[in-house]
Amino acid sequence: MDFNLTEDRQMLADTLSRFLADQYPVEHRIKVAYEAPYHDPALWEQMVELGALYALAPESAGGMGGTGFDIAVVFEALGKALCPEPVLGALMASRLLTAADADQEALLTGATKYAVAITEIDAPYALEQISTEARETETGFVLSGRKSTVYGGQVADEILVAARHGGRLGVFAVTSADANITGYGMMDGGGAAEVLLDETPARLVLAEAEAALQDAVNAGIVALCAEAVGAMDVTHATTVDYLKQRKQFGVPIGKFQVLQHRAVDMLTEIEQARSITIKAAAELGGEDAAKYASMAKNMIGRAARLVAEESIQMHGGIAMTWEYAVSHYAKRLVMLDAQLGDTDYHLSQVMKGYAA
Repeated sequence: MDFNLTEDRQMLADTLSRFLADQYPVEHRIKVAYEAPYHDPALWEQMVELGALYALAPESAGGMGGTGFDIAVVFEALGKALCPEPVLGALMASRLLTAADADQEALLTGATKYAVAITEIDAPYALEQISTEARETETGFVLSGRKSTVYGGQVADEILVAARHGGRLGVFAVTSADANITGYGMMDGGGAAEVLLDETPARLVLAEAEAALQDAVNAGIVALCAEAVGAMDVTHATTVDYLKQRKQFGVPIGKFQVLQHRAVDMLTEIEQARSITIKAAAELGGEDAAKYASMAKNMIGRAARLVAEESIQMHGGIAMTWEYAVSHYAKRLVMLDAQLGDTDYHLSQVMKGYAA
């Protein structure tokens, strides 16, 4: 497998990384990520103008990428900056709209913000447990049910909802103004929403959507894994730099062999996480995509927690302060595990795959 980026992807990575480094320093991130609307609308528009969303969609849909590697490039850059912009919802919506052969111009240009509503309180991960119902009327469809933890839902103009109709799982578009939406900030920054649907008007996007929904989830998992790799890279680099500067007994604590070994263990975990993310990205869209996405999410969850905990322990008390960046990186790394299936859930999925 070629681990090197193509020239176009390297250019995208460099451009987006420079933009985020200039416009999204951690001080600014801390300021905007924890207060409504839990992102920076002005910088969202600038990021869209850079073409970041076009990298998430295939050429057939008007984009310029859409592969697992394109997704990974974008989200690794977002992870390095801890960027809380609602890109995950745009990515998953793009996958569903591509499957439906629907127009994506509004999404790609940022004219319409999208979110995807799959998760329910009693169906946190598994698609087969979704209970939201769609009913056809003389004027169209209406939906009833409750969707939980809709990422980016607090600012979305349009929400793509997974719901059952006629024994099948379909995707329906709901205008945010027609739904009862309660937005809130997540504990690690960024926003989400609870969406209550009560005979809410909806438009059918895709009638038989099981495969498309699984593909959207797989793409979201690849994105989160790449984001975690980016965040782990920065956390490790910051920790190593601290070990070189912090002195005890008159010498930098990085001279102590036990801390050197722990820093190397962190790096080993990061590189393994990077490798499995690359594999999951390569398999995205294929018949084994779900299996490798689950493998990646399980390993990322374990590696990210280790990196978060080790970075805090090796820093000491300063790593627990609000002003110090590592505290926010560590919080994000731990909470990433809860998104789109945690380590235990994805381990069970991998085991099911091998048992079948």
